[in-house]
Amino acid sequence: MNKQYRYFDSIMALFVTTLLLSNLLSSAKIIDLGISIGSMPLVFDAGTLVFPVSYIFGDILTEVYGFKRSRRVIWMGFIAMVLLGLFVWVTGILPGEADWQQRVGQIAFDNILGGISGLILASLIAYWMGEFSNSYILAKMKIATKGKWIWLRTIGSTLVGQAADTIIFFVVAYLAGVFPFEILPSLILTNYILKVSIEILFTPATITIINLLKSVENEDYFDYKTAFNPFHF
Repeated sequence: MNKQYRYFDSIMALFVTTLLLSNLLSSAKIIDLGISIGSMPLVFDAGTLVFPVSYIFGDILTEVYGFKRSRRVIWMGFIAMVLLGLFVWVTGILPGEADWQQRVGQIAFDNILGGISGLILASLIAYWMGEFSNSYILAKMKIATKGKWIWLRTIGSTLVGQAADTIIFFVVAYLAGVFPFEILPSLILTNYILKVSIEILFTPATITIINLLKSVENEDYFDYKTAFNPFHF
């Protein structure tokens, strides 16, 4: 665990950045491209455009550096999201300057960013379950396949991790009053399809980056003796 790597910190920074961006964009806009499955419109929150990238970084971290180091990064992302939600909430309750109130106003702030606290709560629960499921399954599949078929591991772990993340996120967000029940089934279905599709689409690039990092870092970690307790920071 004390081994030094050239790109580990950079990947961690990008991972955390995508998490924070996904929460901001999810609160900002719901997108409707006019596509439907039967009578169900495929609408999705804007954070869906970014969030799957965090799973790609999660795959890279676990595949190259192992579950233990990936676990540290997942917890750093968790802490970063807590800080985001806390300071957005504090900003929202502080009084606004008079000129800002006329040009922008508290209502506009609340409409765009007011839902972040509920989103953060949903994100924290869903992210924790989804990311650890993704990392655990990928690490176990790597051992089972003896390091072969990277594409099977990245896609297989995503199918499970994104299912847990998407369902938990939108159910909790609905209970927190962020999304109306009427669009809940559509949001869950559309987000899951998009997230998995983005992961599959980027699989060739993901594998290329993984192989390059393994060569540069001189690391290809197998979690044979890893304790998979997610609370072991």
